Amino acid sequence: MKPNNEASSDCPFDFGAPSITTKNSAAILRLPSSANSDDLLTFWYDLLSTLKIPDSWPEGCEIHYIPETRTLVVDYELPSFDLFPKAKEVKFKASSRTLSEPPLSQAQRRSMYDNAICQIALANLYKLFTVDLVDALSAVVFNGWVTQIDKATGREVHPCILSMHVEKAKFLLLNLLHVDPRSCVRNLKGVSGSALADANPIQPVLSINKDDSRFVPAYDVAQTLDQSTNIAAMDWLDFENLIREIFEKEFSKTGGEVKITRASRDGGVDAVAFDPDPIRGGKIVIQAKRYTNVVELSAVRDLYGTVHNEGAMKGILVTTSNFGPDAYQFAKGKPLTLITGGELLQLLARHGHQARIDLSEARNARLS
Repeated sequence: MKPNNEASSDCPFDFGAPSITTKNSAAILRLPSSANSDDLLTFWYDLLSTLKIPDSWPEGCEIHYIPETRTLVVDYELPSFDLFPKAKEVKFKASSRTLSEPPLSQAQRRSMYDNAICQIALANLYKLFTVDLVDALSAVVFNGWVTQIDKATGREVHPCILSMHVEKAKFLLLNLLHVDPRSCVRNLKGVSGSALADANPIQPVLSINKDDSRFVPAYDVAQTLDQSTNIAAMDWLDFENLIREIFEKEFSKTGGEVKITRASRDGGVDAVAFDPDPIRGGKIVIQAKRYTNVVELSAVRDLYGTVHNEGAMKGILVTTSNFGPDAYQFAKGKPLTLITGGELLQLLARHGHQARIDLSEARNARLS
């Protein structure tokens, strides 16, 4: 039995073709599409462990599944450049009974490394997509990490050097028998430095911090809204969950996820979005201000500091009120987005939800 994928049914990369007749895969692939996440994660982890690699290369990966968007995030350990051969071949001279090792040029080694890393990424994607007979995956985020010694400091570092968000439908159109691995990765919008051998660190397009103690369970609010709902007068915790929910609908278009943080009311992060889009994506911090007055400049300054402290790519500040000219002037040219109450209503409407904002009514309600 072979996957129903004529274009990609043969993989030219010698890392081990996926088998769907093994004990583990057979157990999972006979389950209905509602198979639980734990079973799927076990299968995917076992599948990724079957890649044929040299004994000297590191092994291991971490995976995280987002069932709402059917996206699998793979943090994969790649070999460092130092582990690649320095000789073209080993020759035995019978006359002198000695071995010689003609060296590879640095350019040849670097080309070999870049090509192999791209092959590893494509081979893993091939394994995951071609055995997905239960259609549990719509996309995979592959993040390749390297452990090596930083030549400048002498300390061990662990940068991400390759990251890509790949949709299953697009990948299955590839004919891997005829692609150039590096060109193929670029075509799939893979993000990396100019040369993988340089191990320049990059921001993964999606990297879930599953150990962040601030993340708490969320609940949906949008379905309770109607034209009579004044969101400026909502309970503040309901408002934060509403913001989380509506941004999750926005980011889910590209396989993203939004997590709400523990309630603190201290001006910190209210939600964190993980957007896999290779252009605009990364970690995004979101603050929600259920205000009846103009948002002060200090709140926008604080958000900018939070973006840096969190190592985020961008910050979004959403309010039920408005921003003054000083806030817009400060945000100009910075990775900040300011969303007013009117724009928030438009965002809700885009996802089929109606509500209203009446600041005077909300002020009076708080005074009464």
